[in-house]
Amino acid sequence: MIQVEFLGPIGNETISLNIKNLTELKDILNNDSRFENIKQWLDDCAVAVNNKMVDSLDISLSNGDKVTLLPPVCGG
Repeated sequence: MIQVEFLGPIGNETISLNIKNLTELKDILNNDSRFENIKQWLDDCAVAVNNKMVDSLDISLSNGDKVTLLPPVCGG
């Protein structure tokens, strides 16, 4: 099981999914109506796997991994 954490203004609770890579996660978040409010963030979010930033959807995931979606933040 993979834990998916949504930070900042995305506002979703952490979810658990049985997925093998980030491509599967993107497909689920884009196509499942439970995540309708997340779609607007997907193209702009940074992604971390086990607290390490990644830039590819081809990252393999293992049981117990944590994926974090980090939306862009504007501060002052």
